[in-house]
Amino acid sequence: MTQWVCGVDEAGRGPLAGAVFAAAVILDPARPIEGLADSKKLTATRREHLAVLIRERALAWAIASSSVAEIDQLNILHASLLAMSRAVAQLQPAASHALIDGNRVPKLAIPATAIVKGDALEPAISAASILAKTARDAELCALHQCYPQYGFAAHKGYPTAEHLAAIREHGVLREHRRSFAPVREVLMHGKGQAAFEF
Repeated sequence: MTQWVCGVDEAGRGPLAGAVFAAAVILDPARPIEGLADSKKLTATRREHLAVLIRERALAWAIASSSVAEIDQLNILHASLLAMSRAVAQLQPAASHALIDGNRVPKLAIPATAIVKGDALEPAISAASILAKTARDAELCALHQCYPQYGFAAHKGYPTAEHLAAIREHGVLREHRRSFAPVREVLMHGKGQAAFEF
């Protein structure tokens, strides 16, 4: 039986809005990809270029997410781990071992190893970080088209001064994470929710 090792990483633990994404990737040794690195160290253009190559050359790849509702219900750590487990479960062919970025391992049907700073050390984890990041960024850019006054295309949901000001001025969307302190504070102080929330 062939043994396949996948790299797994997430994107979007820190933002105040949007789902948290995770990806799992099994690289093909016969089709190497030059320039894989931690997605945070790459420019957006470089990430997009590498994401195309990963989809073309990897033996298998999958992207999954946990919703804002799941983040608020479970907390961001457990929602991130859930997204990781969903991504691994979708791989075809299935992986026999998973290398997970960070110091926590999600519940999986296969053995797994946590690697701190793995996105900079293991090419398969780097590839997963790139797919997760580009997928999440695409979702936030789509959200920007719906709600341009919030500036999602620029800050991708992170708690920048501009984003916080927009929440205070325009209200809280259903895409905002209510369990996160800055969003909770706006709701507590009666700033209200956006009229177009539901």
